Amino acid sequence: MLDFVYYPVSAALSLWHTAAAAVVGSGSLAWIGAVILLVMTLRAALFPVFLKQARSQAAIRRLQPQLEAIRKKYPDDRQRQATETQKLYREHGVSPFAGCLPLLGQAFVFLGLFHVLRSFDRTTAATHLPFTATPAPMSAEQNAATANYAFDAADVRSFLDADLFGAPLSSTLTGHPTPATAIVAITLTLVAAAATHFTARTALARQESAGLPFMRTLSLWVFPAAALLGGVFLPVAVLLYFVTNNAWTFAQQRIVYRRIDREAAALGSPMTSPADSVRSAAAPRPGARPDRRKRRTPHP
Repeated sequence: MLDFVYYPVSAALSLWHTAAAAVVGSGSLAWIGAVILLVMTLRAALFPVFLKQARSQAAIRRLQPQLEAIRKKYPDDRQRQATETQKLYREHGVSPFAGCLPLLGQAFVFLGLFHVLRSFDRTTAATHLPFTATPAPMSAEQNAATANYAFDAADVRSFLDADLFGAPLSSTLTGHPTPATAIVAITLTLVAAAATHFTARTALARQESAGLPFMRTLSLWVFPAAALLGGVFLPVAVLLYFVTNNAWTFAQQRIVYRRIDREAAALGSPMTSPADSVRSAAAPRPGARPDRRKRRTPHP
């Protein structure tokens, strides 16, 4: 169904596995390294787009006074609000949809990697999962002798023998897991969910949150919960990809946001969070004495 995704993803993974095997041998470390290097390749390719997205978000924050003025000027005309908002964005070179491409690219790679890694073990049909059903289960002998996209039969056998701290990379929590698989898979799942939550917190802290309660709930709690649920079905190798990708995203956010803050400070317009704006409004003006008078509640 998605061969245009599966073959490039498997080719990239095969390339990194070959490179890693030349350094550390063809055992488990080569497969672990290949998954991590695939994440690094994807994120490096998407970094310019992520940086553009972050700068667009920073520009939108600086435009909040103008956006609020548009909403007040046309309170009952949503179409005029949208037109004036888009005009303001064009004048300042802002694209509110700059973040769509990284998300779309990561989604396709994730689906491709999930299918390719799962297809190393075709001894079960797994028809309950989307985009992954095999025509018919293979015997263990047939599976070990059958190529998997860009991987030949020898690569298939090598992957099936690979493990992470004793947990086979192809194993899942739903496939009669060993104690090692349970420990590794649960640990990776918890780390992935935590990284998803803290990544969302970092991003939302830099956005105007007054009109986004649904998005806050979705980002802070629903997505991490989905990561916990997905950990039950995903192979250990995919969980490793998931953890590496989320950890990279969290670190990249912090580095890029610091860089943008420095750029804004150099231009004389330091970025502040919505909470900082509230505190700033409540603070006394320079030279003024703080008002420490007790507020009396009037009696009826």
